[in-house]
Amino acid sequence: MDYGLREWARREPDRVALRFDGGAVLSFGELERMANRFANLFADCGLRHGDHVAVLLGNGPHIVALCWAASRSAIYLTPMPNSLGPVETAYIVDNSTAKLVIADPRYGGVAAELPARCAHVASFLSLNGGIEGFEPAEPRLAAMSADPRSDESPGSLMMYSSGTTGAPKGIWRPLPAMEQLAGGPPAFARDLISLFGFTAETRYLSTAPLYHAAPLRFVLAVSAAGGQSTVMEKFDAARSLDLIEEHRLTMSQWVPTMFQRLLALPEERRRSYDAPRHVRAIHGAAPCTPALKRAMIEWWGPIIEEYYSGSEGVGLTSIGSAEWLRKPGSVGAAKKGTIHILGDDDAELGPGESGRVFFSGTPPFAYFGDEAKTAGRTSRQGYQTFGDIGHVDGEGHLFLSDRLDDMIISGGVNVYPQEIEAAIEEAEGVAECGVVGFPDEEFQERPVAFVVPAAGRREASGDLLARLETHVRQRLGRIKWPREIRFVAELPRSPTGKLLRRELRKIGD
Repeated sequence: MDYGLREWARREPDRVALRFDGGAVLSFGELERMANRFANLFADCGLRHGDHVAVLLGNGPHIVALCWAASRSAIYLTPMPNSLGPVETAYIVDNSTAKLVIADPRYGGVAAELPARCAHVASFLSLNGGIEGFEPAEPRLAAMSADPRSDESPGSLMMYSSGTTGAPKGIWRPLPAMEQLAGGPPAFARDLISLFGFTAETRYLSTAPLYHAAPLRFVLAVSAAGGQSTVMEKFDAARSLDLIEEHRLTMSQWVPTMFQRLLALPEERRRSYDAPRHVRAIHGAAPCTPALKRAMIEWWGPIIEEYYSGSEGVGLTSIGSAEWLRKPGSVGAAKKGTIHILGDDDAELGPGESGRVFFSGTPPFAYFGDEAKTAGRTSRQGYQTFGDIGHVDGEGHLFLSDRLDDMIISGGVNVYPQEIEAAIEEAEGVAECGVVGFPDEEFQERPVAFVVPAAGRREASGDLLARLETHVRQRLGRIKWPREIRFVAELPRSPTGKLLRRELRKIGD
């Protein structure tokens, strides 16, 4: 049953809802009271229907309680990445038109610059300690009632895109209708409960930062369904296995780079791993190579489940281990929305034809304050896209080729970086690869490959380079050959494993 937080707090107030690896443990009753105090604090700060709040916090109880508070206060809450610098953080505060900013002193070096940079913000509050220019939140919170507000109205999250190729964009939808507040979980949790089968028996491991959409919404949905979430403060491969075993967790969520770190653990630890109750390991957020996925299935068994979606929430596909082994490389069939593959003229393409991946049948989104970018993600039929390129097979299974924003146009021909990356990663001696386009006077753009050699390789870089050049010439057509292959110690990635191509371009400049 999916009663929602308040009903679970009423029924079983002392049962654990959240367990943080840093030590904090919250029951449903404690989480409910904390959420009500924040909701009353929003009113005390003068926030009104449709106002925005931006928060700069780590993985802890406050960010979860603030989301529940916003869902009852008719406001938009934006969790900001705590990995950004002052200019990038101020951009999100300004772009979101936030009237209230709440921050943790752990990020005080960035937060302290916000009052001078963001003049439109009415209030700055700090949690767990002081920040220059911020008012301590604890005295005001202590004065707030732990009872629900009398004027509750549905609010929402306004997450920002990860900004892997440019400035992040706020993903906006109208606030939910009033009737959605009465009974059951809020809109940000409802679909995930049904899609992933969360129940009161779910024991979930959250491995990623909660300022990202999927990790945050999964934790909120598990709580809404009455389950328990164990949240890591920072990912550590060995520690994640310990938590699954120690707390007898049933479900977890990962990104491919985490799989790489798990497989890199000492063989003795991997062999000793014993978690019979861990029956679903969900992964997404970034492409997973077939070799990496097969290695995880061989180790953990057929519990690996992949999903494809995004912060824009226009659709979702998923695929289990058995089905993926039958269709390697697929991200599954649609579980939310209907898939459409469209050509450049927005005409619908048939099975096997590659084009832009759109979805219909879900509520439309807009990029906050940016009609042009919204239009760029909306077809003439009103379908919307995450910005990926791919095709569906005859059974409706989706296969992704690349991202539209990442595509390289070389000599008038579309070149897909992921195809080059996959080919290079097949070669012996390669751990991973990232490809970006650089300006070229003759061809407009040229593909450049950045390669991380496999750990422990002793061969000279010249030998590996020669082998890779031979390999790509055998695997790929001439237009797809990287004009340069550069070796790097690591690829720049977001905490959810997405390749930051804009950072790769800086390395190459």
